[in-house]
Amino acid sequence: MSQDRRARLTQWLESGEIRLQPLTFPQRELWEASPVPVADVSNNICAIIQGRGLLTPQGSEAALQKVVDRQEVFRLSFLPGKGQPMQMIRNAGKPMLRFHELPASQRQPEAIEELAKEVFNKPFDLVQGPLYRAEVFRRAADDHVMVFSIHHAIADGWALGVFFQDLCAAYMDGLRGVHANHAPVPLSYTDWGAAERAFWQPAELEQRATFWKSCLAGARRLWSPPTGTESTSGERERWVSLVPADLGRAMRELARSNGATLFSMLLAAFQIALSKWTGADDILVGTPVANRSKQAVRETMGYCAGIVPLRGQIDRERTFSDGLRAVHQATVDSFANAMPFAELVRALGDPASPGRNPIFEVRFALQNHPAPDAVVPGLSLQLRIRSTGTARFDLGCEINEDGDGLEVAWLFRRNLFPIDDIQNLGHIYQAVLAGVCRSPESRTDALMTSL
Repeated sequence: MSQDRRARLTQWLESGEIRLQPLTFPQRELWEASPVPVADVSNNICAIIQGRGLLTPQGSEAALQKVVDRQEVFRLSFLPGKGQPMQMIRNAGKPMLRFHELPASQRQPEAIEELAKEVFNKPFDLVQGPLYRAEVFRRAADDHVMVFSIHHAIADGWALGVFFQDLCAAYMDGLRGVHANHAPVPLSYTDWGAAERAFWQPAELEQRATFWKSCLAGARRLWSPPTGTESTSGERERWVSLVPADLGRAMRELARSNGATLFSMLLAAFQIALSKWTGADDILVGTPVANRSKQAVRETMGYCAGIVPLRGQIDRERTFSDGLRAVHQATVDSFANAMPFAELVRALGDPASPGRNPIFEVRFALQNHPAPDAVVPGLSLQLRIRSTGTARFDLGCEINEDGDGLEVAWLFRRNLFPIDDIQNLGHIYQAVLAGVCRSPESRTDALMTSL
């Protein structure tokens, strides 16, 4: 750290302008258990907010200021240290927002996409902060696109929904002439982190670790790690496929009739598809959990989510319905034994290394906490999540509910998988979903032979 920065930090601490807090358990994961450097742009979480109606720079800035005042992560950066970094929380902050009038040549979707990528791929200064940026592009008087990027160390997928709801509420207050700040969140992010540290005592961690050592014994990697460290950085390719509404309804009914959840249904089919694609019968993936079971933290922005390994053995003699019930029970057991990922990695003795995520290579997620569209007379706002900081994994499958249908986003490392391979995996997955809904009592070997 430069002498100027040290002097400013000393001044801030002495004046009480900032306070220091230890890293939370999820933040430790990024520093201790990730093959990607913390500052890499692949740790940026990205979203687009589409606005129809009148949006003004003054109203947008005032709304974002209210969010910055309410959510402390917008005022958070990190102090490097010889051991772990520390969180630095400022008492006040200004909104990081820029407004752009677009020329006619940049109003097409392709041009907007390029502008969004530029915003998404800008690194953050983890010490100076702020660790977010918002850019509003005006295509017409009533047509706007906000491109929003925030570092994974201070946000997760759930936090994007909280941000959208807070921002919309603040902007609509402005339209109504209400200028008072919103009520503070019931639980700040640093208070949540302190509560987590108080809960995860050595005895609790040891009990959970015993479960995982048994559950993951003998698990094998699905493929060998790539060579070279350059493959761990930068954005991943993204390819999206859609599950039609009629198939989505059939999947939900099949899950319900077997006493399972939509997540378990999607996971059971994914395990079969990944087995067909890789040739492996022992399938291990990781999935995020919101880690927000307490009502007090549901309005809090921050990186609260955990990661839970999910292991499935493909039994080709079993019917899909039987397999679905087994997957659902295994998922329930795994979620019940969830523990901080950094501590799990330490307990299993499988640390991260360049090009290799600990424990598993594939992330599978059902993002079922979208924020509803905001609509008032003269204005509508719509949130679309683009990435939730998953790029440290070789392959990610993120599923978003879209009415009765589903959007399946595949995130993959371009040095490992050609787009044709990923599209083939996507087609296999769709075929499995359709096949099990047509004939859930078919044996797995017959289903896989037909693919």
